[in-house]
Amino acid sequence: MTSMPHPRPEDLNTRECIQVFNENEFARLLGMVITEARDGYARVTMNCTGKLNPSGAAHGGAIFALADQAFGIASNCGGIHRTAISISIHYLAPATGDLVAIAERVKDNGTTDTFRVIIYAGDRTVAEFTGVAFRV
Repeated sequence: MTSMPHPRPEDLNTRECIQVFNENEFARLLGMVITEARDGYARVTMNCTGKLNPSGAAHGGAIFALADQAFGIASNCGGIHRTAISISIHYLAPATGDLVAIAERVKDNGTTDTFRVIIYAGDRTVAEFTGVAFRV
């Protein structure tokens, strides 16, 4: 079985880039939906149903995946292909229900860009994620 080649982010307009990220099989598996995106910014939502840890809170891996999806679309939605080179996350509070990840570029030094992603459950901050992306 052969797979279709993946489109390069630099060859897509914003709408097409959002569609590619929303249709990714991992994003669909977790029920992540990009509600807004542009170069350097993204807002992605996910419901925690079916993604809980044994304590009944959102699994850390699900929260990380949501943050990574927001980081990925924010860093690749502007016609430049970027790839992650460093990521860290701090979990601040347990969460259930609907989560929202907001990614924003906070630094651009020409070869790498730094993004901060804040994950919310309602108005409560659940986690803070920092990602550095290299311009390919």
